[in-house]
Amino acid sequence: MILQSLVDYYETQEKAGRAVRQGWGETKVSYALCIDERGRLKQVATMKTKRADGKEGCSPRLMELPMPVKRTLGIAPNFLWDNASYLLGADNRGRPQRSRACFAASRALHEQILQAAACPAAAALLAFFEQWEPEKALQHPALQERGCSILSGVNLVFWHNGRFLQENEEIRQAWQRYYDTSRSGTRTLCLVTGERDAVQPVHPAVKGVEGAQPSGAALVSFNAPAFCSYGREQSLNAPVGRYAAFAYTTALNLLLADKEHLCQLGDTTLLCWARSGESAYQDLFLGLLAGKNKTASFPLQKAAKALCGGKEAAYGAARLRPDMGFTLLALSPNASRLSVRFFGQNTFSRFLRNLQAHQQRLHLLCFSKEEEPLFLPELLEEAAGKSSRERPLSPEMAGETLQAVLCDACYPVSLLHGVMRRIRAERRTGRARAAMIKAYYLKNPHPDVPKEVLTVSLNTESTSIPYTLGRLFCELEGIQHAASPGAKSTIRDKYFTCASTTPGQVFPLLVNRAQRQLSLLEGEMRSQYDRQLSELADRLGEGYPARMNLPQQGAFQLGYYHQAQARRQKRGEGNGAAD
Repeated sequence: MILQSLVDYYETQEKAGRAVRQGWGETKVSYALCIDERGRLKQVATMKTKRADGKEGCSPRLMELPMPVKRTLGIAPNFLWDNASYLLGADNRGRPQRSRACFAASRALHEQILQAAACPAAAALLAFFEQWEPEKALQHPALQERGCSILSGVNLVFWHNGRFLQENEEIRQAWQRYYDTSRSGTRTLCLVTGERDAVQPVHPAVKGVEGAQPSGAALVSFNAPAFCSYGREQSLNAPVGRYAAFAYTTALNLLLADKEHLCQLGDTTLLCWARSGESAYQDLFLGLLAGKNKTASFPLQKAAKALCGGKEAAYGAARLRPDMGFTLLALSPNASRLSVRFFGQNTFSRFLRNLQAHQQRLHLLCFSKEEEPLFLPELLEEAAGKSSRERPLSPEMAGETLQAVLCDACYPVSLLHGVMRRIRAERRTGRARAAMIKAYYLKNPHPDVPKEVLTVSLNTESTSIPYTLGRLFCELEGIQHAASPGAKSTIRDKYFTCASTTPGQVFPLLVNRAQRQLSLLEGEMRSQYDRQLSELADRLGEGYPARMNLPQQGAFQLGYYHQAQARRQKRGEGNGAAD
């Protein structure tokens, strides 16, 4: 299903002119060898342009050229482009004999492909290879100025009579005929397309996945006897035709090159695409999932509401359909290969409804901040810790949480453990962490966290002991702030973790201290705190639980957060205990 979806996406992009044909690929080029009608080298022109990111220096130009060969240690030339070893027979590596052998191989390849091409451009290129002398390359006037940089291994192309040779239609057709007829090897039914094709033994590399090798990694590969069966080697174990291998890797590289439509969650790279190939679907989806394009929040929410209701919606210049097929693919690096963390296909509206359900579960009253949505990367950071000294975000937690959100499934327990671990380490709940606890137990019900505590704001009628203890701790902290404003150390700094795990040891001490601090307060403030403590004590009964399990600790955190927000709302404070 993954490869079929990618092949379909490639064909959509190829029809729209946004993807190269089979046998072609995008390559970085630094210089052009300008030749005349008789094949003589007249000039070496730079193809470098200023960097798009605004930094100093120049970058090679990206050009559509014949598909590169896969090189190991042998000599294998490319058609119409290559480095100086193959096109000029010279380099700066100190191996002149190998360079001349590379040039001879390149000459033979071009003569083989262009022998039937009857056009001036092809004749000029063949004349160049026939008369060029690698032994005298460094003495040529055109190479004197740029000799060192040209010989350093950068890619070169040919320019003739005002255009690049790869733009000549007869030469393009000659290459296409050669490429189509040179696909030798075992022919069988392709598992992706269902048509007979030569099997691709080694699939092209996929580039752009965060953390993978810069030269590219493989999505499909077999490199050990344990992966093989019946004596078949490499990809003959799962025959994928050359066309399908080219199409799916080209589609992946297109998606990965589009940085505006990627979502990075730890080491997991999330790709998404619509069946129609329109980028507006990606814009809307990633805006809701990852918070991209926050300036268009209102149009995002308006379009999402219409689509979730089964209606078409205008977004920018596009008209989005709720029944449009939408695909999600999450990849992680694994040595020289790629691991699939998540793959899903559904209608666009279904994914949006799942996202909306997730956002509704997260919703909490937050008096001190604008109540903008909590996006998935932010939530995962809160669960993992932002310090550079912390361990990186767990790939398993990122992948499982992503799948839970997009499929409206149960959240992974690793997410809850991560949130509670960060709360204990930092002694801080905060909106994002409280929201994740609420969402987790709404989707993963537990008897120790009843629905009465999983509310948007404070539930003063709740009889849950852990929830009430969280409220009580917040009030005790408020009493300390009122009695000793500006104190460097608070009960949250010293007792927050113990209060949520072993309340029987901590609360008697804290309540006795609060009674002494109340004597320092006067008037209405003292009366309010006194009434609140009495009400919460009545709900707790005569004693405090000796220990609380993880779900009960979650209810405690929600009680603490809700009480802090209610106190802020009442007093109109912009800062407080739950930050």
